[in-house]
Amino acid sequence: MNKGFRLSAATGIHKGDREYQQDQVVLLSHPRVVGCILGVVADGMGGRSGGRKASDQVLLTARQLFETFSPERDDAPSMLKQILDEAHIVIKLTAISAEQEPHSTLAAFLINPRGDSHWIHTGDSRIYHYHGDRLVKRTMDHSYVQALVDRGDITEEEAQSHPQSNILLGCLGMEEEPPMDTHFIPRLRPGDTLMACSDGVWHYFSPEEIGSILSTLSPREATEFMIDKARSRGQGGGDNLSLVVVKVEPLQEESPAPAPMQPGGWPAA
Repeated sequence: MNKGFRLSAATGIHKGDREYQQDQVVLLSHPRVVGCILGVVADGMGGRSGGRKASDQVLLTARQLFETFSPERDDAPSMLKQILDEAHIVIKLTAISAEQEPHSTLAAFLINPRGDSHWIHTGDSRIYHYHGDRLVKRTMDHSYVQALVDRGDITEEEAQSHPQSNILLGCLGMEEEPPMDTHFIPRLRPGDTLMACSDGVWHYFSPEEIGSILSTLSPREATEFMIDKARSRGQGGGDNLSLVVVKVEPLQEESPAPAPMQPGGWPAA
């Protein structure tokens, strides 16, 4: 990673008002390469156990492939696509053997040591890229409501509260090949923030609100605030919530002592 800035990060997860937790989220630091990280959000669907099995499989696949990934030698977009393809296949096999209907979304971003970033997504879990409080880009959902927005039938604001907002046009585990969108950021800059989250989070915030929160608060504070606010706005009917936030921050004149490491190998925010 460019010596001119550092990364601070946090993850958050809560079952919301649902009986079961089917979301999964992880932020992985590369086992051999400092400054290479992978953030993943998976929103599982398919009943009590089916959805959790699906999201667990996404994270298991991501961990395995990231451990063998070499930033100097391997192609990051190919690795991300391999996560999507392999998780999709295994989830479909689980459905056959267990007579369930497990499905999952996927939203994953990788940051390389040289400061570039790649992301991939399928379904309606999102990735946002902000600079300060300004939205640079976000993923477009593979959903019925997003299709209505794309056709001009409804506005983005109307989509937030649309009664059919949970209908997906594609995700991992379906019969058809999952839709897949990718994006490349050539150079992250101090002031940039990446956030991946499930629809249980983004459903309750406008892009402007998210930008204000991410630019004002630390990653840990932002994850806690957004989960609390989403739960409040859900009024007892909220979905599972999961998010991962990574901020690119300038180095201070005198660098503080290294942050203590959490069990996952990532500095505490």
